[in-house]
Amino acid sequence: MTFGCRLNGWESEVMRQHARDKGLTNAILVNTCAVTNEAVRQARQQIRRARRENPEAKIIVTGCAAQVDPDMFAKMDEVDRVIGNDDKLKAETFEPATLLGGSEKVRVNDIMSVRETAGHLVDGMDNRARAYVQVQNGCDHRCTFCIIPYGRGNSRSVPAGEVVDQIKTLVDNGHSEVVLTGVDLTSWGGDLPGEPQLGRLVQAILTQVPDLPRLRLSSIDAIEIDDALFDAITGEDRIAPYLHLSLQAGDNMILKRMKRRHSREDAVNLCQGLKAKRPEIAFGADIIAGFPTETDDMFANSLALVDECDLAYLHVFPFSPRPGTPAARMPQLDRALVKARAQQLRSKADAALHRHLDGMIGRIEGALVERPGFARAANFAAIRFDENTAPRPGALVNIEVSRHDGRELHGILSQ
Repeated sequence: MTFGCRLNGWESEVMRQHARDKGLTNAILVNTCAVTNEAVRQARQQIRRARRENPEAKIIVTGCAAQVDPDMFAKMDEVDRVIGNDDKLKAETFEPATLLGGSEKVRVNDIMSVRETAGHLVDGMDNRARAYVQVQNGCDHRCTFCIIPYGRGNSRSVPAGEVVDQIKTLVDNGHSEVVLTGVDLTSWGGDLPGEPQLGRLVQAILTQVPDLPRLRLSSIDAIEIDDALFDAITGEDRIAPYLHLSLQAGDNMILKRMKRRHSREDAVNLCQGLKAKRPEIAFGADIIAGFPTETDDMFANSLALVDECDLAYLHVFPFSPRPGTPAARMPQLDRALVKARAQQLRSKADAALHRHLDGMIGRIEGALVERPGFARAANFAAIRFDENTAPRPGALVNIEVSRHDGRELHGILSQ
């Protein structure tokens, strides 16, 4: 059971593979998320449900929420073991006798002591059309609202050679699209000899894996896009023309109080610069509504950022005070106001998506089939098409777009 980010999804596949290899059976692995209080609540709710529906299974809880607050999960009668974010990726953890033997319920180490991110190869992703490759873990930044560094530890990178080898194997196994993922993806390389930047890794992948049809980047920090990465994104057709940006807010004072390292001007200039060089590129972004001290005018700046950056997709987060973070100690807004602002942002997001989809009608889009009758364009737009044609999940196809319903495009396969 996986909650949260795409990196968690990839790590769940690593755990699944280790568990199978070690012969672990009749067990439920719960990979939790700590980004919001709601994510933690949902994990606890699903653990209780899993116990009701599987009374004989062993329930093993891990992930960021378990790393940050292992005792909370250990106190749940439904839970048999709690393991940390570092141990969850080690094959030896899943030896049944090791994992389930003894009376020790919590096995969580100090994540800040972890210094390496070993390369973990997943030959394929269960029930996934695209493959995810973890190239980085942890975060050295300390945004005032974020608990994740305490669940993931400091930034650490997988060497480029290991990444390239993983991607070669995935392509050999039939994957047409690979996604580079990490907690703070654009910090890749800072802990490696010579401190290479992400742009160098991306260029190495494109050069050394010429048979890879499409490379996609997961969420990135706008301020850390180096020149080589900018050139690759704007000049290489094999890089998907879509970026999900960690923007968080559109007001400079709020960004400062969040301890972000970019200004609204940085964000706007980046998006406009990328659009000028590659007009088909689309942007998504994370935006927090109702951050402590946010005034109406400050919130209006976040709303305006949607248009100024030409954002097509928004992940809207009502501010959620995470215990132990500086933002939790700041003057809080009324929860009703936070929810109202989140709804305003979602309405703005709906209009932005509608505008984005309008611009794709009549075009032929290269898309990756995720399941029968459903594919995703290179710029991340969802497309419905005739299920009777049934190309296999993971296939790259061309779809002629005829209309949209405000959420998804509709079209037919094009030869």
